[in-house]
Amino acid sequence: MKPWQVIYYVFLGLVIAIALLLVVSVLPVTGNYKILAVQSGSMTPAIKMGSVVVVKPQEDYKIGDVITFGKSSKTQTPTTHRIYDIKVNVGEVVYITKGDANNAPDSKEISQKEVIGKVIFNVPYAGYLVAGARTKLGFALIIIIPALAIIIDEVFKIVKEVKGKKDEKQKA
Repeated sequence: MKPWQVIYYVFLGLVIAIALLLVVSVLPVTGNYKILAVQSGSMTPAIKMGSVVVVKPQEDYKIGDVITFGKSSKTQTPTTHRIYDIKVNVGEVVYITKGDANNAPDSKEISQKEVIGKVIFNVPYAGYLVAGARTKLGFALIIIIPALAIIIDEVFKIVKEVKGKKDEKQKA
């Protein structure tokens, strides 16, 4: 296999992975899983800024669990922090959270209703790719670059085929 073909297939694989991450992050995933991008470094080193986290709701949470909580919309971003302490206020369980990189626990107590879920796993830096793919330019590049790569590959195949036919005619 030629070096440019290896580069082509690696690039094509990356584009497909980005496209899948983009689609999966937009569409609801079965089993109440949510896929979100981390936009701050408050959980460093456990979860780096720009990571994608997969979150799943649980029946209950314990101290040490990393949870995502808050509203998720175009204007509001949920927070992903570790449970530092658990209290019961007027019969309702509330969580005190803290980012691993933060010096002190968060001042706001988190009610059970605000918790989106527990972080099951994370993919470092994949959030940058998803965020880039969500822009108009990024989305266009996801479509245009693979299309151009396929067109160029096909042109090379046609040229090779034509040269092969010419060589056959000259030999005959």
